[in-house]
Amino acid sequence: MSERRIPAAILGAGGYVGQHFARLLADHPYFDPVILSAGERTTGQRLGDVWQLSEPVPEVLERTRLVRATAATLARAKVRLAFSALPSGTAGPFESLLLRRGISVFSNAADHRLDPDVPLLVPEVNSDHLELARRRRRRSAVLVANPNCSATGLVLALAPLVPLLAPRTVHVTTYQSISGAGYPGVPSLAITDNVVPFIRDEEEKLDRESRRILGSRIGDRLRPAPFSFLAHCARVATREGHLEAVTVEARRRPSRRSLEGAWASFRPLRELGLPTAPDVPVLVRREHDRPQPIRDRWAGTPARARGMAAVVGRIRWEPPYLRFFVLSNNAVRGAAGGSVLNAELARSRGLLRDRRE
Repeated sequence: MSERRIPAAILGAGGYVGQHFARLLADHPYFDPVILSAGERTTGQRLGDVWQLSEPVPEVLERTRLVRATAATLARAKVRLAFSALPSGTAGPFESLLLRRGISVFSNAADHRLDPDVPLLVPEVNSDHLELARRRRRRSAVLVANPNCSATGLVLALAPLVPLLAPRTVHVTTYQSISGAGYPGVPSLAITDNVVPFIRDEEEKLDRESRRILGSRIGDRLRPAPFSFLAHCARVATREGHLEAVTVEARRRPSRRSLEGAWASFRPLRELGLPTAPDVPVLVRREHDRPQPIRDRWAGTPARARGMAAVVGRIRWEPPYLRFFVLSNNAVRGAAGGSVLNAELARSRGLLRDRRE
């Protein structure tokens, strides 16, 4: 454990994603969650009193009180970065205010994802996009967003294959868990014994954000990927884990062995030693009925990276069409864990240096 962890705040710590932030940061070697900020519903309560996750509440934070934090509160506490689980709409103005105060923000919200100077980051896929933050760094702070939870798993699975396949179009159907709707989420009587074939703005986000992440950086500008995503998005009655059926229409015809080899060798963060990075970001399952949310949503090693790997299965290559399923943990890889990994990468690139240094 480092003797000098960076003081951090969790915004929206009383909610579902906020609690995953608390679980991941409680004993983090780089970041010290000194303030747990929450809304009116949970302010004043201890974290342990509002805990909703199936994983145990971290002992070191169990009795920590949730507070209503302002930018001034965070500045007085010498907070240097904030992990944001605030709802979209609320998040944008407050995150911008923190940035002006010199507090870096790693956000799970949608508000700033398409801002031209904000990296929309999945570190294994587009770590070079972090240069947008370096080039347009405001004072001593950066703002980095992680993408829509379905886009995260999708681009992890696609990134190793794009150079081999040169896609024309990607077709994707998502089966998204109820935790993706946040708290209180989907009413129980609306989802029990049901599938809801509509999630507002989800299909549009999946296309825009995936094209941005898989696009090319040219100086301080991004060129989106030159293929489109045609999406159907549905809500299903699973707790965590987004399953996606993917069909890639390809221009090129590599061997199946080349495609599977690209997944197996895809370890772009291997040399960085980032604590939350999975050893193998994309795992391939050979069984005919995998991946499954209940079996595969916690994929990833070492222990700190549980839930950070995407799992691919049911691979069918009938040129020009590649078909497969991919599963990722929406609350971990697609939300809190993604933001923590983004912050670890920013630290490794020198973007979170202590202002006293």
